[in-house]
Amino acid sequence: MDRTMKDDKHLLPDGEAELHAYVDGRLEPAERAAVEARLAAEPETAQMVRQWKMQRHALRTLHPEMLLEPVPAHLRHAAMQLHRRSNRFAQWQRWGGMAAAVLVAFGLGWGGHAQWQDQGAGGSTGGVRTFARQAVAAHVVYMPEVRHPVEVEASQQQHLVQWLSKRLNRQLKVPVLSAAGYELVGGRLLPGDGGARAQFMYQNAAGERVTLYVGAIEGAAAKGMGETAFRFANEAGVASFYWVDQGFGYALSGKLPRQGLLVLAESVYKQL
Repeated sequence: MDRTMKDDKHLLPDGEAELHAYVDGRLEPAERAAVEARLAAEPETAQMVRQWKMQRHALRTLHPEMLLEPVPAHLRHAAMQLHRRSNRFAQWQRWGGMAAAVLVAFGLGWGGHAQWQDQGAGGSTGGVRTFARQAVAAHVVYMPEVRHPVEVEASQQQHLVQWLSKRLNRQLKVPVLSAAGYELVGGRLLPGDGGARAQFMYQNAAGERVTLYVGAIEGAAAKGMGETAFRFANEAGVASFYWVDQGFGYALSGKLPRQGLLVLAESVYKQL
């Protein structure tokens, strides 16, 4: 067993290290057969693994050209630092091998790499587009989750808002989307360029989910886009409306038709 597998065993609940390695294709034939036998006997575990595979595939198709690029030296260094912080690294590992790699890249600055810049885009608007891409990446990772879609559930909304407001250094509001058929699932804290990010997740009766991604935007980036201006993006089948208001960025993402998502985005904007 390689070092990565040994380290995973110390950082993940019993049995999850092998499941992540199975999804990433890192198991020997005998180990793979043992995992497949387990999945055949545990339908809930099998469903969870299928969701991880969906996440991995979605992240690979989001920006396939990234897989051909060498990992920048500063990201390798950052990954080593994260590895030394077992609690934080355990959180990365729950996302799965490929998902963790992509989210570390988003959170620690790959957005500043030329790989992520739109051709011809200036630095200011590029920063806002990077924010939008981070929102889409976070949506892709957590939208399919069955067991851990959020860190704090909606039943603890007051605590959730207080906690995230403190971490983002701004009093946050949680929009109510029940009139459109979406109820709050909960939220979580995420890393981002220049500071922390918050993600709020909503779900309707059909199980469709949308996420609201929130975080501070540097002054130059916000001015370059124009305060409160809506922008639309669609990557890997995930639609997103994003905008900046008083130095804060907001991005609402989901696998919805553009008009349907716009209705939700307008409702969010009016409440904020």
